[in-house]
Amino acid sequence: MKPNTDFMLIADGAKVLTQGKLTEHCAIEVSDGIICGLKSSISAECTSDKPCYRLTSGTLVAGFIDTQVNGGGGVMFNHVPTLETLRLMMQAHRQFGTTAMLPTVITDDIEVMQAAADAVAEAIVCQVSGIIGIHFEGPHLLVAKRGCHPPAHLRSITEREWQLYLRQDLGVRLITLAPESVTPEQIKRLVASGAIVSLGHSNADGDTVFKAIEAGASGFTHLYNGMSALTSREPGMVGAAFASENTYCGIILDGQHVHPISALVAWRAKGTEHLILVTDAMSPLGSEQTEFQFFDGKVVREGMTLRDQHGSLAGSVLDMASAVRYAATELHLGLSNAVQMATRTPADFIQRPQLGDIAEGKQADWVWLDDEQRVLAVWIAGELQYQAEHARFA
Repeated sequence: MKPNTDFMLIADGAKVLTQGKLTEHCAIEVSDGIICGLKSSISAECTSDKPCYRLTSGTLVAGFIDTQVNGGGGVMFNHVPTLETLRLMMQAHRQFGTTAMLPTVITDDIEVMQAAADAVAEAIVCQVSGIIGIHFEGPHLLVAKRGCHPPAHLRSITEREWQLYLRQDLGVRLITLAPESVTPEQIKRLVASGAIVSLGHSNADGDTVFKAIEAGASGFTHLYNGMSALTSREPGMVGAAFASENTYCGIILDGQHVHPISALVAWRAKGTEHLILVTDAMSPLGSEQTEFQFFDGKVVREGMTLRDQHGSLAGSVLDMASAVRYAATELHLGLSNAVQMATRTPADFIQRPQLGDIAEGKQADWVWLDDEQRVLAVWIAGELQYQAEHARFA
């Protein structure tokens, strides 16, 4: 049975973050999972023909969009690229406020990439809540900046990859590549097909990066990590990312991948409108898992850090709610800026204007946060999909 996605939410005592502003006494009407009305709740009452949620504390914000998710709930997308894996990943992440994600398949053989694409296409047909596309991180990366990506699978684009990248049944198609591993013409072809190209795992100089941007690349994958640094005489990929006005940068704010001062430098360079919070989460997220096999080695969790057998950082156990808290409190950017970098900014980057805000015409993807910015409840397309044990509606 299809869930009832026609209802009203009244925030009395709770705040609503809408279009960058915190609003009190707000009533939101939802029809078929879409916001169809938003007004003052001072005189609003729940109508008899619609269910009603009433919030008396905390803050309601738009649902978080994670564009880089390798795993969660004890499973890795690369290891078991199936529909069930996607369901488990989404279940693990939504309790931390993620309402839309790009499952990420990292550098691997073409058969794994094809299976991952088939699983995403199936999830979209089956309308699995929150699965909106796919992120291919590799395999067209530079060996010297590969991080934990297996060198045996790094390669140039072949016809088999083209057949995969040009598919039109995958929703959002995000492809991370090193600009020195492809040509500008190949980037142009990807962008012309509707794919979004992000740059990363690269040692490219600034000129090479800017040629890729001119060809249509619009993003940078996990800023600072796996890319040539900014120096006085060579801007590298980091400097090019800062200098390119209209590009977007993903950043992992787990306190491990990026120093807080470096994170602030990135925010001052790119602004809330072009800096995106991502998790790069691996299978331990949302599970008791402390280690897992990773290609020909093992990744071990130590606190908030994951490292492979070579000592390289291997993704994270970061969740989106924690990334938002880090930006808001540790970096002192405030809740509004932090939430925008997890909502409207990634929605702009992946060209999904129906997501990323609480406003009329937007999809009713919401996160209810308590005063410590921890998740109380999550709605996706108007359906209540998660409720913390201690969360109560008035």
